[in-house]
Amino acid sequence: MTIFNASVRWPEIINQLTSRPEANVAFRNRENAMPGNVVAETLRGGLFTRIVGKRLLYFQEVGSTMDEARLRAERGTEEGTVVVAETQTSSRGRQGRTWVSRSGNLYLSVVLYPTLQTLPFLNSLCGVAVVRAISNISGLKPRIKWPNDILLDNKKVAGVLVESAIAGEQVHNSIVGIGINVALDADEIDEIAGGATSLNHASAGDIPRDELLREILEQLDNLYIQLNHGDTPIEEWEELLDTLGQRVRITWRGDEFVGVADGIDAQGSLLLRQDDGVVLALAAGDAVSLRPLNQERQSF
Repeated sequence: MTIFNASVRWPEIINQLTSRPEANVAFRNRENAMPGNVVAETLRGGLFTRIVGKRLLYFQEVGSTMDEARLRAERGTEEGTVVVAETQTSSRGRQGRTWVSRSGNLYLSVVLYPTLQTLPFLNSLCGVAVVRAISNISGLKPRIKWPNDILLDNKKVAGVLVESAIAGEQVHNSIVGIGINVALDADEIDEIAGGATSLNHASAGDIPRDELLREILEQLDNLYIQLNHGDTPIEEWEELLDTLGQRVRITWRGDEFVGVADGIDAQGSLLLRQDDGVVLALAAGDAVSLRPLNQERQSF
């Protein structure tokens, strides 16, 4: 486990840790931050954040970074704790769907303690952060399928998952999960072939995971601090949404609706204009699936 803040010279400290024999003993369990993993390489290059990434935990293998982060949150870990895993054995996406987790990609979860007022914006905030990071590191221009799929050429390259523990008017914690296909060969996996891609494939290159992780954490940190000061990412998120203007079929709270995705409201709910002219505001958290009618096989 590594704990750090922006004022610490982490590349120097990591070199000291890895040159000490006793340090190797401390990291023999499944939780580690030794060179050769993406967290260690990220820290070597420097990480300067105020909230997100104050504490980083790296696992070679874990059931789910979401579950591990939630466990830490329940124990009162500090806000901004990040759990990163090389592989996951029980990973999931929205509505409990399986997320393929293989080595060479990026899987992370972040512990946040938002207010009831800032909570609705976490999904859009994370989407914007991931798109910015991918664009800045790879030069690619992803789009977003409402509410949480990151697309390249209409194929899923990343996903965002937000799970929160709420009691009454109090948000106990929110766990933000991000999965990015960096080196994944989607064509080798039957359940996602044709509907997914990877950054390496799309860029015809080799995207450095450490640079991508650093950029994601710094973008998340910047946007989260802005959100806490009253600046929401909704306008930028709306500009990135590929869904708007399309005729879609959406399953929401057990019912199915068809109409045109007209826009989003101030909190990111989808405004669906039905054929009779009635406009519904559909919150992302209650949506089970959304399919453009010309792409019926796609879902989130």
